[in-house]
Amino acid sequence: MVAHRQPYALMYTRITAWVRSTPGTHIWLLIIGVTSLVIAAASRDLEMFLLHRNSSNIHELNKHPLQSLLISGFWIENPSSFLLYVVLFEIFHANVERWIGTLRWLFTVAVAHIVATLVSQEVVLLSIQHHSLPRSMKHVVDIGVSYGLAAAAGILTYRVPRPWRWLYLAGAVLFFAVPLVTGGTYTDVGHAIALAIGLACGPLTRGRPPWDFSAGREHLRRAGEPLRRRGTGVSRRVAPAPSRCRRPRSSP
Repeated sequence: MVAHRQPYALMYTRITAWVRSTPGTHIWLLIIGVTSLVIAAASRDLEMFLLHRNSSNIHELNKHPLQSLLISGFWIENPSSFLLYVVLFEIFHANVERWIGTLRWLFTVAVAHIVATLVSQEVVLLSIQHHSLPRSMKHVVDIGVSYGLAAAAGILTYRVPRPWRWLYLAGAVLFFAVPLVTGGTYTDVGHAIALAIGLACGPLTRGRPPWDFSAGREHLRRAGEPLRRRGTGVSRRVAPAPSRCRRPRSSP
């Protein structure tokens, strides 16, 4: 019974250590989980009120600039996508926070969220003034955590060792650039800006080692050796030593 409990105890210990080493990521996730439950339980009218009230659109930025910039990063429009954000937070935010520390991670994400929000809403305002967008876009729902995720994806580039770093960077740039150059919206503009800010925060990663993929491969190889030995099904047996036969002495 004790032997069966050991893997679960080890897993629990590792999960606990991971969460403790990334407090900002998981506090943020907890708040998003609570706000998602509120949206899921609210009536349609209350849901629309909360989403618009906590947006960082032009109307709310003019009335409550600091409040709208801060609170908009703790809501998601579709509560059913919460589990997807959990996975993305663990892949990007948690890895960045654990790697460069909570303060540097928070600085990167906060700057990206604020700058991307302000610039993207300025794009909306200019489009309204040039009659490219209707005036109702001043009240558009603009909430979410995607700008912070784009910044985390950008700064995580420096943790990927060469030559894989350039492949990761190309994939990240294409992921955010393709929607932008194919008729993107103001949100796509914000994503591109947030990614650029994450890349610009590269000096914050100085002195932090990248991933060591070779060590991971060696660990997997060593972990797989006992399984390979058990899978052969061949047991070694030591053959008994041959007995020594003595010639009988011939009688004189």
